[in-house]
Order: sequence, then structure tokens, then C-alpha cells
Amino acid sequence: MKLLSFEYQGRASWGAVIGDHVADLGRAHPQYPTLQAYLEAGRGALAAQDAEGVAASIALSDITFLPVIPHPEKIVCAIRNYHDHHREVVAAGLDRELSAYPPIFLRVWRSQCAHGQPILRPHCSDSLDWEGELAVIIGKPGRNIPEDKAHEHVAGYSIYNDASVREWQFHAKSIAAGKNFESTGAFGPWMMTADEIAPTQPLKLTTRLNGVQMQSTTTADMIFSVAQQIAYASTIFTLVAGDVLVTGTPGGVGWSKKPPRFMVPGDVVEVEIEGIGTLRNPIEQAPI
Repeated sequence: MKLLSFEYQGRASWGAVIGDHVADLGRAHPQYPTLQAYLEAGRGALAAQDAEGVAASIALSDITFLPVIPHPEKIVCAIRNYHDHHREVVAAGLDRELSAYPPIFLRVWRSQCAHGQPILRPHCSDSLDWEGELAVIIGKPGRNIPEDKAHEHVAGYSIYNDASVREWQFHAKSIAAGKNFESTGAFGPWMMTADEIAPTQPLKLTTRLNGVQMQSTTTADMIFSVAQQIAYASTIFTLVAGDVLVTGTPGGVGWSKKPPRFMVPGDVVEVEIEGIGTLRNPIEQAPI
């Protein structure tokens, strides 16, 4: 089942996508005012049951999408987690070795934007790059989660465009500065519940800029699997319901092209992942 967060007639809610309409589960189950609260209550696996009898009365075309989880406690992002991306980074001249452990950094929730909303290019840079990625939403909290139990903690899967402001990423050895500008982390349009996707199923990922394919791979090319990332992250901190793991981008980023190709206002970027859907965002100049 597809679950999403949205606004309708000035009210924030969450619900289930049924065809081209939405069943407003936030209104039907007011004890769970947000999708995150619903996951925190441990009901992620019961979404189909809780949607029974709730009319899908709102057209998708009439809602404003919100990030799937608008205010996650943690957005844990992987660095260079595809073999082809690692190869292109090395070919482009960066001295990088494969890590023995998943390299990660954190995004803040204010850096997110939703499906259909603009990704904003900041005034301080013209090197805004695309990074299509699989997102994993945690449904069951845990600490020191073993790999063979990791998928029991997954509520669902979504799509992320971990857009990067490249020269800010390279200001220091930590890349977080280039990853946290406001409205650069596109997240959506919805999450597909975990029962719909097998834990180790390879998913095709494609990123298009103005309709032209820029990235194309499957998640089988990941260096560290979803289970390995969950196990590693949960060793550092407790993963809680609503946390988001952004699992790395494949090769084909704009920085590695010769000459580099970055996103500019007027562009439209799409990330499509098999079995989930397509995340689409226009590019605009930040107002301030």
C-alpha cells in the first residue's frame, strides 16, 4: 500500500493512495495525526486493515504533497554506496578507497521538500547536482539491530533526491555542509509499505533531467546493503519509527560529467524507482 503525507484545504494529514485518489486516514483515525505517529504506534503493517471502509474521496490532483515523513528525528544518508558511483568518483580524480564500514552523514528535516515542490538552488552556488536514491523508512525502533533482523524494522520504501551543493560539500572533509541547504532533499511522493517489496529485491533506479536519462542502475549495485546500513546506524544511535535512511546514489551525477552539468532554474528532475513510483521536482532559484 502507498502511504503519504499531504495538505488538503489548508489541513495537514496523511493517508493511503488508492488509484488516483487518497483515503484520508488522518481524519479517519485522529489518534494518529501524522504518518510518523501512526508508525510510532506500531501500526505500519496494519495500513490495509485500517484503510478498510475509509472512502478515497480526495483526488491526488487536489492535494499538496508533503515529504513522506515531514519531521523525522534522523535522516541518515550513505556516501558513495554504489560501485559505479565509486568508480566515477575515482575516475574524476578524487582519491577515495572503499570503506570497510558504511560512510554516513545526517540531513536535517528542514532541508527536505516534497514531490512536486521546487528544489531550490542557493544563491551562493551554481553547482546543484542530482542524486537519485532509495529511501528506507523505519517502523520499529531498535538499537544494535543484527543484519538478519534488520528488515523487521522497515516500515516501507520511498524515493529521495539527495541534491548536493557540490563546492560546499568540498569545503571540508565532512560533506554535510553541501547536503543541508533548505529545500534540496526531495522526498516522496509516498512510501510503499514493506509487505509490497521483498527485502533483497533488486529495484531499478532511473534519474532523468528534462526527460534525459542521467542515472540508471539497480539497488543490487549497492556496496552496503539496506540491512548492513540499518545494523551499522543502529549501533551508533537508536533508530526510531519515522527515521529515514537514504541509501546512496549510483553513478551518473552531474559533477562527474565532462564538462560538469548541474541543475539550473527551469530544469525538471525525476527519480523513478521500480515498484514505488516517480519523484518529480522543478528547479528554482532560492528567494533569499
